[in-house]
Amino acid sequence: MNRSIDLNADLGEQPEEQARDIALMRHISSCNIACGGHAGDEASMAVMLRAARAAGVAAGAHPSYPDRSGFGRVSLDMLLPDLIDSLLEQVRALEAVAARERVTLTHIKPHGVLYNDLADRPDMALAVAEALHAAFPHLAQVGLAHSASEEAARAVGARFIAEGFVDRGYTPVRRLVPRSQPGALIASDAERAAQAIAIAKGEPIAANDGSLIHVMAQSLCIHSDSPGAEQTALRIAGEMAVLGITIKAPGELPDEPVDLLRR
Repeated sequence: MNRSIDLNADLGEQPEEQARDIALMRHISSCNIACGGHAGDEASMAVMLRAARAAGVAAGAHPSYPDRSGFGRVSLDMLLPDLIDSLLEQVRALEAVAARERVTLTHIKPHGVLYNDLADRPDMALAVAEALHAAFPHLAQVGLAHSASEEAARAVGARFIAEGFVDRGYTPVRRLVPRSQPGALIASDAERAAQAIAIAKGEPIAANDGSLIHVMAQSLCIHSDSPGAEQTALRIAGEMAVLGITIKAPGELPDEPVDLLRR
């Protein structure tokens, strides 16, 4: 069983929901800040960075396909060098604002369909991991546990944070159920907390076909736009505390999950 785990959220994606995002920071240990690809601008980045600093929450970049109209939920047919240039530009934009706000970034987590594409496309994952590590060797790379993202990051020598999800359903092969399909979203507060606790304890969770899978993760994501996200995060934190599991930021975690149950 992991004795510590990160609880993260993707923030700064909806200007009208900044108060919600800031409130959620009271219950998480790290955040991923939209930096211009699918959402976010200099002003929203500054607000989120200041809030993260005040809350003691680790801050990272949340780059995506350059797709503001589709919110990064469309797989763009881009030349790989062009995609990499866009990702580097997005992370650098957040770094520049972070420097002004006296915040040191800790990690990079891709957004949306890019996240899923990197999980399933080894050649793409390797090229992106290599480029990100070359440009930002000090930043950990966050991605789906048991995926091409994980293999690629480790292959290029980048620190990788394996991620699981609190509010998303899984397929039998440990991929996220597409949002267009039934079972993609977990709406119940109790079910979200149960999935989070099971992953943290190294116990199996149910896939969408009823089979049991193990997801060995160092970080758990709760989406800020999931209804009741703050309540879920508070419940998870409370149940973790009862079990003696500490919620910690990525920089304070071991390099791999404590219980390496790779099933």
